[in-house]
Amino acid sequence: MSGINSTRPRHLGAVLALLAFAQMIIAIDYNIVFVSLPEIGENLGFGAQDLQWVVSAYAVAFGGFLLLGGRATDLFGRKRMFVLGLFLYAASSLAGGFAEDPWLLIAARAVQGLGGAFLAPATLSLVTTLFAEGAERNRALSVWGGAGGSGMVLGSILGGLLTDAFGWPSVFYVNVLLAGAAMFVAMWLLPDDSPQAGGGFDLPGAVTGTVASTLFVFALVQGPEAGWGSGQVLAALGVAVVTFALFLVIESRSTAPMVPLRLFGNRNLSTGAGITFLFMATFGALAYFLTQYWQTVQGYSAWTTGFAFALPSGSVLVGTIVGGKWATRFGVRNTLFIGLTMGLAGTVVLALTMGQDASYALIAPSLFVLSLGQGIVFTTMFAAATTGVQPADQGIGSGIATTGQQIGGAVGLAVLIAIANAAGGDTKDAGQLMDGVTTATWAIAVGIALTFLVVLNFKKPAGGDTVDPAETEPVAGTAEPVQVTRTA
Repeated sequence: MSGINSTRPRHLGAVLALLAFAQMIIAIDYNIVFVSLPEIGENLGFGAQDLQWVVSAYAVAFGGFLLLGGRATDLFGRKRMFVLGLFLYAASSLAGGFAEDPWLLIAARAVQGLGGAFLAPATLSLVTTLFAEGAERNRALSVWGGAGGSGMVLGSILGGLLTDAFGWPSVFYVNVLLAGAAMFVAMWLLPDDSPQAGGGFDLPGAVTGTVASTLFVFALVQGPEAGWGSGQVLAALGVAVVTFALFLVIESRSTAPMVPLRLFGNRNLSTGAGITFLFMATFGALAYFLTQYWQTVQGYSAWTTGFAFALPSGSVLVGTIVGGKWATRFGVRNTLFIGLTMGLAGTVVLALTMGQDASYALIAPSLFVLSLGQGIVFTTMFAAATTGVQPADQGIGSGIATTGQQIGGAVGLAVLIAIANAAGGDTKDAGQLMDGVTTATWAIAVGIALTFLVVLNFKKPAGGDTVDPAETEPVAGTAEPVQVTRTA
């Protein structure tokens, strides 16, 4: 069961615009860095394998702290965590722009990830609680997801423009302006909210859950570089497993757990987390290899690479809008299958047509199709994952779904880089890099194919719809009826 907030703000359209803007900031921050990676690596002295930590440090912190951020949203209020996340984004972006050593930039990116761990679940839970489950929420998620697609477009173009004109630090400074502006608007536009979850703060659960998540992601990201049998990787995995087991014991006995284990009884939520993991491990990692392909193999400038991303990023934007409409019309399960089919077909054709001498026009159709499918899946997977989650648990539910997304991004990128290096070698030779990029693209296609099997685990509602609009029941503590999922 999921509900809507009984005290919805008067200016709901403006609130949705702000939430969409926040999602756009997250997308910009993730995508704007890709185009500037070659210059960052050269100016700060990163190695070929170490350069991934500019992306992975963000993803590890984001994924490791998401559960904490999600529960903090329920315990301390969505507005407070929304503003806190934006503040951390702005402050860390300023520090990142001033970084002169690799470790300083990686640290700044980790703090950006921490900001995202508070901002993302707060944003998503505000969408899922202010808009009723079903058609209204699907439309809101379309706007929210569409803003993410817009952020990818702007991130790619801004990344190229700013890097060419002002150097790589400018891609961080722009976030200071965007996040700062959103923070001040949020303080007067968002309604004041009270904590949704009862009980106190589960400090033991927060510590063990965060440590386990962070060490697990670190081990998976570091494994390809240090070796899976290395002491640091084995130690991180061992401590992560022990800490996670302790976390489960604490949560099962706590009267106010950080992650109520009953949530995993919602098959849509647990399956949705698996979908978000595979989504970022496949679709989400493709931008890294496209950057290598265009800049290193084909010799595009940062500016040209930014515009090369305009077509796939714009197609993602269109896909997010289409995905929300189709989810309402055909049901989220069927829409996910459609989006994944488009993504798989486009990725296979891309792997077959890309090459050192391939023109942009040759690969453009495959980029369009796979990116359109990517946008459709993005909107729909969150609509499915949040179905049936109680209002008091929307923050942690959003955190669980987004945790899969961020951990998948870190793990997928690390594994795919290892696959690419094994195929093409850790080298700057264009021909060998092309072999690595092509092999990684084929691996992404295999991952998308595997996602079909996970989607099958989503409950198929009676009548084929995600929610039966005729069946409602009141949420405890409110007088408003909400739609209830009825499953076969």
